[in-house]
Formats: sequence, C-alpha cells, structure tokens
Amino acid sequence: MGLLEKVKTSSDVKKLKISELPILADEIRQRIISVVDTNGGHLSSNLGAVDLIVALHYVFDFPNDKLIFDVGHQSYAHKILSGRNDRFDTIRQSGGLCGFPNIFESEYDAFCAGHAGNSISASLGYCTARDLNNEDYYVVDLVGDASFFNGENLEALISSDKKPQKLIIILNDNGMSISKNNNGLYKFISLCTTKKTYGRVMRLASRTVGKNFIGRGLKRIKNFIKVSLNHTTAAEMLGFKYVGIFDGHKIKELVNILTNLKNADKAVVLHLKTVKGKGDDNAENNPSYYHGVGSHLKCGQSSFSSSVSKILEDIAQKDGKVTAICAGMKDGTGLSGFADKYPERFFDVGIAEEHAVTYAAGQAMGGLKPIVCVYSTFLQRSYDQIMQDVCLQNLPVIFMIDRAGAVGADGATHQGLFDISYLRTLPNMSIFAPKDCEELENTVKYCLTLNTPCAIRYPNGKNEEFETHTDVATSPWEIFGDGENVLLAVGPRALKLAFEVKNNTEKSVTVINARQIKPLYKSIIDTFDGKNVITIEENVIAGGFGSAVSEYLLQNKINAKISYVGFEDEFVPHASVDEQLTKAGFTVDEIKRKLI
Repeated sequence: MGLLEKVKTSSDVKKLKISELPILADEIRQRIISVVDTNGGHLSSNLGAVDLIVALHYVFDFPNDKLIFDVGHQSYAHKILSGRNDRFDTIRQSGGLCGFPNIFESEYDAFCAGHAGNSISASLGYCTARDLNNEDYYVVDLVGDASFFNGENLEALISSDKKPQKLIIILNDNGMSISKNNNGLYKFISLCTTKKTYGRVMRLASRTVGKNFIGRGLKRIKNFIKVSLNHTTAAEMLGFKYVGIFDGHKIKELVNILTNLKNADKAVVLHLKTVKGKGDDNAENNPSYYHGVGSHLKCGQSSFSSSVSKILEDIAQKDGKVTAICAGMKDGTGLSGFADKYPERFFDVGIAEEHAVTYAAGQAMGGLKPIVCVYSTFLQRSYDQIMQDVCLQNLPVIFMIDRAGAVGADGATHQGLFDISYLRTLPNMSIFAPKDCEELENTVKYCLTLNTPCAIRYPNGKNEEFETHTDVATSPWEIFGDGENVLLAVGPRALKLAFEVKNNTEKSVTVINARQIKPLYKSIIDTFDGKNVITIEENVIAGGFGSAVSEYLLQNKINAKISYVGFEDEFVPHASVDEQLTKAGFTVDEIKRKLI
C-alpha cells in the first residue's frame, strides 16, 4: 500500500514521518499526471506546487486554518490531501470535482478561485474578520509570481502600513506566468540585485517621487521598488516580514520554515523558487504548453484560436499600423506566430487586462490600430476601461474575444457567457460572432474599416466549416429560407444547430446567421410580423442578443412571438461543452418544440 492510500484527510499527513513526505509528494505527482492525461486540466502549475502543499498540510491545521489560492490552478494536491482523492478521477467532469478551489465543494476550500490577483485582498479580509470576531487561526495565501504583480494584489500590499499577524503570503516563484513572464516589474525585480544597481535606482526613485508629492500611496509605491532590491527592508516598510528565497521543493526545509513562521510577530511574505512541471520531463521542458492540457484536435482540424495569428499576420503585413495586445495569454489566444513575425508590434502586458485595454486606447489615439486578444472571462475585468477609455472616446480598438460561450471543464469561473450582455449596453460598440474562420477574417478586415470600437466573439474548439460565405460589410445577416419559424442563430455552434433543426422538421423554417449582434439588422426584424422567432445564443438570456431583438419588437409594435435558447440566471458548473449546451436547451428536440 502506498502512502497516499493511507491519507484520507489532511490530519493523516501529520501522522507521517518527515522523511516520508517526499515519497508522498511523488505519489501525488503520479496521481495528478495520470488523471490529467485522461481528463485534461492544469498540469505544469500543479506539479510545481506539490512539495509545498504537502508541507503546508503537515504544518497547518486545515480547514480550521485557511488556505487561499490565487487563480487556484495549482490546487490539485490540496484537493487530494483534503479528503477528495477518492473522487479525484472525476475532476473537471460533470458532477465531479471542480478544477479550482470551490467553497461549495469542500470546507477545505476557503475561497473560490479561478481568476488572478484577488488572493491577498481576500486573505486580508479573512484576517480582519478573524480578529474582529476574536477567533484564532492562520491564513495562508499561495500566490504565483505572475499573479503577485497583478494590480489588485499590489493594491492590497500597499493598502495599509499595519498588517495582521498570523498571515503568511507565499510567493510561489517559478519565473513563469502562463507564457514566459513579460511583466516589466517582474523583470525589474529579477535584474536589480546588486548594491550598485540598488543605489542608482533608489536615487532615481527619490528624485522622481520627491518631497513635493503628497500621499502615502506614492510613498508606498516608492517603498515597493525596494522590494525588488532590498527585500527585508522593503517588506518591513510595507508591514511584512520577508523570508526567502528558499527552494520550494525541499520539503523538510519547508516544514521547518513554516513551523517557525507560525510564531512570527507580523504578517509574512515567504518567497520560494519552484520548477513549473516538476517531476514530468515534458512539462518541465515546455511548461507553457503543459500549463493547460485538454483533449487535442484531430490532425488537420483548425480552431478559431489557431487561425487568429495567421489572420492578423496577413493583415499586419499589409498595414504597418496594426498591433496585437494580450494579457499574459500569448499562446492561448493564438498570437505566438504574430509575436515571432512582428515582435515590435506585439505586446504582452501580463495579467493586467485593465491596462491592456487602456494601453490599446492610447495606441488608437496615437494613430495605431490595436487588436486586443483576450478570453471572454477575463475581458470582464476591464469593463470600466472599455466603457470610459475606448467607447466614450469612440476609439478604433478591436477586441478578439476568445473562449466566448460555453467553455466546458474549466467551469463557472471561466464561462464566456456574459460578454454580449455587458458589451451591448455600451454606446459606439459593435459586436460580431462569425460562423467560421473564413468569416472571422472577413469580419476583422471589416472592423478595421469602421474606425469605432468592435468586439468579435468566437468559441474554443474546432472550426465549423460552412459552405456559404458572403461579405459581412454588405450583408450583416445571412438568411437561409423563408419560413414562418425564424431561427436567429449567434455563433457557429448555434448556427449548426439551427440548420440541424431545419433539416429535421417538415415545418417551414428560416435560418439566419446573426453574425452582427450589434447594431441589429433592423430592416430584417421589421419583416418578422406574424412570425415565430427563436433566438439561439451562447450567452445568458438576460441582456443578451435575444433581449435586444425582443426590445426592438416591443418598441416598434411588431407582432411576433419570440422565445429564447440561451443560459439562465445561474453560474454554469464544469462539464463537457456538449453537456452544458444540452442542459441549456441547445438540442434539436428542444427547439423543435418551440416551432409552430
């Protein structure tokens, strides 16, 4: 019997000898590799955090003590050690374990995670509640190097000079974000290590900030520069005790360090160096590729993401003002080829979506043609910047919204089901949903001629190829047939489903590829009097495309019956994309029941 079979809950880890912990860690790695190979999931980041998490469960009393993850893509070992190993085979599957920490799944998960940059704020909040309630427990925050420099985490770090006790923030530094860390501050901290450099930089900082600048915030920013150069002194100025840098894979040493830190008289930042993908040669050698492992496309199949770089490369070759911007997701958004071919026009700003959007706005104001490539779930982090800095100024920024719609196994924190609703409320914004990669290219070229804000949404997965293609500039919607039932389909999967309905019923059906979501093709809607209209969209129904059509019908007193296929007012948990769509009513039978 292996050691892992003896560990039913976190308390069982404490029963092991310290010398047995590395063996346990190796067994956990093999368990993770085996399950991820079948189910998909985050591999590299989880393998790199195993030794640390084993040490944490040995030293701390979870769930009484609180372990909070930033992003949470390194939490698999925590799930295995907290009574969920017997269900670990179900991770990311319908009805199974979530791929991220989830408070509704286990009391060991202290805070839901999925997006970057919120853990330090949450940890400070936990500590405040603990102290005001006269409770006694430790709060441990595990945050990666890329997330550590996210704006919200920095705000939390400099928010107050006084930090609570029994708070340990662990900087899990593997030198990587999802792609290689391009964060300027991170590079600055990595490079500025000598006393000579320290003196030069701090003299520059003193002259820049100066005595005439008012406000503690600026002083703390100046002090934060010192974190990169004199960690101990700077941490003291920010209200923390700094400890590091240590090897995050030496479990015995980690146990001793963590045990001692429990007696610290102030909040602690523990800096550890780890290897992303530790224990798997492939993942160690190519950590970005193995960051997220999923089911692979069949040979020869293309996807929207893989087509983006080729499309933008061709456009950039003809137009020297076109730039591409991403927020730490170069590989995921398909921009690797563009980055290699046009490095001077490619900008990875790190996990900083708000900055990415306003940075694009500044480029547009300066005469460039920026294209921001971002997942739908992460675009919502920059809503204020889209409204205030892009739409208010009516700037020609194009948003390429990847992973729009149902995303499958990544679950509730990563669904792309809200972008139509929150973008269509913004004046000057045009929104598109091309049906395939050929139409995507046509749409990007069209958006470049509009000289206004544009959003182009498309799903993850293989490209659905359609036979008919018309110019979106002259035909905002494509219309197939002339029936009493009108299926208004948004996006490739909805359109494919609409055609399946049309081909499997004797009732008269019109299928419309509503590839231009906003502005609506009003002259076509004007013809819907007496029709049975069914909108199909991978978005929440509330405020979505169907709502827009319904509003127009009502305002213009068009006598049409309308119903909706979309997602209800709830967060959609992890499952396969097909399962998520089926549950939401994206089936031939469900839509046929709505026909007249």
